[in-house]
Amino acid sequence: MELKRLTPYCYEIPRSGSMNVPGRVFMSSRMANEMRETEALKQVANVATLPGILTAAMAMPDMHWGYGFPIGGVAAFDWETGIISPGGVGYDINCGVRLAGTSLEEKEIRPLLERLVNALFQNIPSGVGSTGSVKLSAKEEMKVLREGGRWAVRQGFGEPSDVERTEDHGCMTEADPSVISERALKRGAKQLGTLGSGNHFLEVGVVDEIFDEPTARTFGLFRDQVTVLLHSGSRGLGYQVCDDSLAFMAKHVKTLGIQLPDRQLACAMIRSAAGRRYFSAMACAANYAWANRQILLHRARETFQQVLGIGPRDLAMHQVYDLCHNIAKRETHTVDGRVRTVCVHRKGATRAFPPGHPAVCEAYRQVGQPILIPGDMGTASYVMAGTRTAMEQSFGSTCHGAGRVLSRRAAKKQAKGRTIQRELSDKGILVKWTGRSTLAEEMPDAYKDIHQVVDAVRGAGLSTRVARLRPICVIKG
Repeated sequence: MELKRLTPYCYEIPRSGSMNVPGRVFMSSRMANEMRETEALKQVANVATLPGILTAAMAMPDMHWGYGFPIGGVAAFDWETGIISPGGVGYDINCGVRLAGTSLEEKEIRPLLERLVNALFQNIPSGVGSTGSVKLSAKEEMKVLREGGRWAVRQGFGEPSDVERTEDHGCMTEADPSVISERALKRGAKQLGTLGSGNHFLEVGVVDEIFDEPTARTFGLFRDQVTVLLHSGSRGLGYQVCDDSLAFMAKHVKTLGIQLPDRQLACAMIRSAAGRRYFSAMACAANYAWANRQILLHRARETFQQVLGIGPRDLAMHQVYDLCHNIAKRETHTVDGRVRTVCVHRKGATRAFPPGHPAVCEAYRQVGQPILIPGDMGTASYVMAGTRTAMEQSFGSTCHGAGRVLSRRAAKKQAKGRTIQRELSDKGILVKWTGRSTLAEEMPDAYKDIHQVVDAVRGAGLSTRVARLRPICVIKG
């Protein structure tokens, strides 16, 4: 596709045909050369045709092909005249990342690392269809869907400070459990407190570099510190909410007279009954995901204490932040000099709100929202902070991870004859996994270079580096 370079880290897909706005992709020149012929760029152009879209259809440097919208895509729609689309949120609603710091340094846990990774693997259920120790009655499941992370804390899973340092305080108030199907509720009843499969993980890491000392100190991070990074979402409940919504919207969109370039972009007007119904169901799944990650972090705290033989005060495992991707949010942004209410879809992208923004929790308001960018399990992850440039250029958004460069099928083919576990062990990284093909599908080579992705969003001004984390043990589904 035609790409016009606007800045060293921003390229435009010029408006043509039925596009209402141009496309805009944040990436380096090297990435632009590699991406030029991909289907993901066509998906950006397709999103630009949707009613009510504002400024541009956008994508981050970790962009790759997804259902309807590209993964790594960002699109904001006018709240009065725009649409909402399940394809712009994704199947794993509020698939997100949670980071916790501890008082420990690597040298204190390295002798017990094998015991620790085995205990984490045993105590935190993972894999396709896995079920946890939290069995929900119908009444309690309704509370989870309405209250999110707050429900989990009230049940003894964690601390109130965890909720304070979670995006939206771990709860979308628009949730309405009455719109959730029986099949979705059945899937959600037994999966709370489970990691899931595929690219979901629990990673014990070490802070190996600090780039911004004052901000790192505010986030509670220091050099050689042991950290825990969680990546999980709304499990089968969220998948079913998306599946149910797509089935309905595929029929509903035909009544709107909208010519879609791709049927996977099925949508509804955000203010319509169908749009409000999906938004309420999506909010329920988002709340489920926050409760899920809250329980997972609690289990990790308990496991660290058990293996290391220390109490909560000595461990001092504190939540740094929890943020979501795969979500649509009602937000206020300045567009063409005018303050407007918009529906921002972030699919494989995260908020990057700047210092002073009222949605940033009070503890971090002076430095900006923490951004958690996991890499592949063999290199590094980054902690970053939001910027005013992101508010001006990308509706307060940045990347969400390394982004796949190989499909799961291609990764398995490339992994033949290799021992990924040994390759990681040679780097000092212990790994445990559930699925038979998980290690091959999730091997480091399947992902883009996380350092290049981070350099691109940093170069575009969408976020600033705070710290880098090095993995030392990983649990995969």
